Amino acid sequence: MNPRPVSQFNRAIVRRPAPSVVQGLRAEDVGNPDFEGILAEHEAYIAALKGAGVEVTVLPALSEFPDAIFVEDPALVFTQGAIALHSGAPTRAGEIAAILPVLQDHFDTVLTLPEGGHVEGGDVLVTPDTVMIGLSARTDEAGAQGLISCLETLGINGRIVHTPPDVLHFKTDCSLLSEDRVLCTKRLARSGVFDHLNVILVPEGEEAAANALRVNDVVMVGSQFPKTLNLLAQHGFALVPLDTRQIGMIDAGLSCMSLRWFTP
Repeated sequence: MNPRPVSQFNRAIVRRPAPSVVQGLRAEDVGNPDFEGILAEHEAYIAALKGAGVEVTVLPALSEFPDAIFVEDPALVFTQGAIALHSGAPTRAGEIAAILPVLQDHFDTVLTLPEGGHVEGGDVLVTPDTVMIGLSARTDEAGAQGLISCLETLGINGRIVHTPPDVLHFKTDCSLLSEDRVLCTKRLARSGVFDHLNVILVPEGEEAAANALRVNDVVMVGSQFPKTLNLLAQHGFALVPLDTRQIGMIDAGLSCMSLRWFTP
């Protein structure tokens, strides 16, 4: 695995939201988000990435794919190369063709998940010693096994874990805060999947805050989660609060809006 911290990045790809984003997929209908609100959240997100020292490539909106703003789901990126995935949501299948040329522009090595399986990047957590692949409604066993093979080609270890029932993605419930610390919901911690790491439990009632994002020296956290912000501040993290209330209405968080990697 890469000897540098897994949260060290200097490059990122994001995609501007299209007006159709308000019709994005969601497990529970709590109403449509406000498009102007999503635009504002996305602009603040780009600014935070740049402020953390990341060069950001901004792709144009794709109106035919409401969820295309969530670029982390159709691909994985590493210093060693990129992997194009296959979404478990039929309405997102066309996003792969849109992101593939972008990956080929940025990486010498671009692999594609074998046909017959499905993986979305929201189910993939990169840790210092392995890449954890959470089985979910969007990521199946065949896809996870295919991804492990792709990762091996890049010289990276992968292993299959399980996402709690009724949770959209594995990273809905967790995020890596440092090389040995993870922010996690109680329901995921109970599975024992993080017994090899130091677990910081998300406060009751703020489970959605588990999808934080460590980028270089800062941790980005939803600004509407004061208990979590206070907890992480007590642990000594440098925090960048970002509003995620609008994108949260379509089951999204901070990690899914960018592809991040380090180019030496």
